[in-house]
Amino acid sequence: MGSNYEFDMNQIMPLREEVFHTLRQAILKGEMKPGYRLREISLSNELGVSRTPVRDAIRMLEQEGLVVMEANKGAYVAEISKQELNDVLELRRSLEALAIEKASERISDKELEMLDKAAEEFARLAASNRLMELAEADVRFHDVIYRATHNRRLVQLLNNLRELMYRFRMEYLKDQASRTRLAREHEAIRQALHNKDAKSAHEAICEHIDNQWVVVIRSLKE
Repeated sequence: MGSNYEFDMNQIMPLREEVFHTLRQAILKGEMKPGYRLREISLSNELGVSRTPVRDAIRMLEQEGLVVMEANKGAYVAEISKQELNDVLELRRSLEALAIEKASERISDKELEMLDKAAEEFARLAASNRLMELAEADVRFHDVIYRATHNRRLVQLLNNLRELMYRFRMEYLKDQASRTRLAREHEAIRQALHNKDAKSAHEAICEHIDNQWVVVIRSLKE
């Protein structure tokens, strides 16, 4: 893998959190491929930290499902399984459908402005290969919808699920045609929310997630 991932010792956060963030980004960006061994000594030397924060970070990655730990094999980057994808997207589809229904009823003018800006930002980035920025722009678009539900518990559930979705989102965004389609789907969602049209919004969000499902399944087969 080399020492390509970024590690900023100046950020104000616990060291294990910084190591976790660094390794997590490397996995999500594909710098650490499925099956890549996470060796504590090598990582601690490369990052310039002791083995303790590395060990803690690996355990946190395991809890997220990004890393697998086995007795005789150690820690390694987890494969993306079809079953995991189905489980996560099935849950996401249900929660996003509920969120869009509530957002259609409760979204404010200010939140609609924020949604417009998020959609514009994603559309601007869609032609680029800056996948991490694009993924973050996609997250911001959906975050506006989540907050517009004005249901803190629902937002919490969706945010937890978002962490599980991140890897799948990156797989989806690698495909240029998918990025173009995503921008169109965001526009359909945005228009439906502006019109307070819960039925159209529901249909648009379900199509949005179903299309991701198909593309990521195809990428796993490849």
